[in-house]
Amino acid sequence: MTAALLRRAATAALLAGALLAGGCATVAPGEGQPEPAPYAANPVDPWERWNRKVFAFNEAVDEAVLKPVAEGYRKVVPQLVRTGIGNVLGNLYDVWSMANHLLQGKVHHGLDMGMRVLTNTLFGLGGLLDPATEMGLVRRSEDFGQTLGRWGLPSGPYLVLPFLGPSSVRDGVGLLADRQVSPSDLPDREAARYGVTALEVVHQRALLLGTTALVDQVALDRYSFLRDGFLARRRDLVYDGAPPLAPMEDFDDFDDEDDTPPSAEGAKRDDAKPATPAPGTQTRPPAPAPATRQ
Repeated sequence: MTAALLRRAATAALLAGALLAGGCATVAPGEGQPEPAPYAANPVDPWERWNRKVFAFNEAVDEAVLKPVAEGYRKVVPQLVRTGIGNVLGNLYDVWSMANHLLQGKVHHGLDMGMRVLTNTLFGLGGLLDPATEMGLVRRSEDFGQTLGRWGLPSGPYLVLPFLGPSSVRDGVGLLADRQVSPSDLPDREAARYGVTALEVVHQRALLLGTTALVDQVALDRYSFLRDGFLARRRDLVYDGAPPLAPMEDFDDFDDEDDTPPSAEGAKRDDAKPATPAPGTQTRPPAPAPATRQ
């Protein structure tokens, strides 16, 4: 088991190195080919050029293979069966969520998730049904990336992984731990593991068919839209829905030459105007100017 984990970690390290090397490498455009349009520097996405290439690759794979399979899965498999598959997979992932709650020091939520797993396993036919939700034991999913963020590890640059989609350096590391306890590792045979992995991917893609259709309608730039949404959602999950407020910049609303606020400027202009005498009051005419001696 230890050797297998080491092999997987080494493979992941090589993949990450290849990604970073490819992201940092630049290729001079050939003669007659226009240079690619530069992207505005984004502090959260310094590898945007490389990420967009991986994103385009993932989109092509999804459009050619994954999306049609997910649509066929939704048409052929009855809703009741799909709900049962989702319940079983969710119950298995709830075990890992319980562990992450405890690793984050959220003992109360960890115990709730443990009760949820126990209830669905005993009274839900091994997780096929979900009586825990009806009993008020709400699912609070947690992964290892959230645990790392909970203990102060920054997310790092945004990263698009081949086949896996949006991520970050921190969440990519967390994904390595998450996959060690995924349902696909339960079967003993290799073929069964691939089958469970394929079922996970297709089932999850079928759940997102409506969401991706909405993104197609509202997003002018799918890449930026999904990147910003992913980063905002992950930040919200790390802080359990209450992320700290970002520091606001100090905007200088006053003129550089005069630090008087606009309201005071108006008051100065009003003071400069001659006061209009009230009705019924007498005003003294201005004194004549003294005569000058010729």
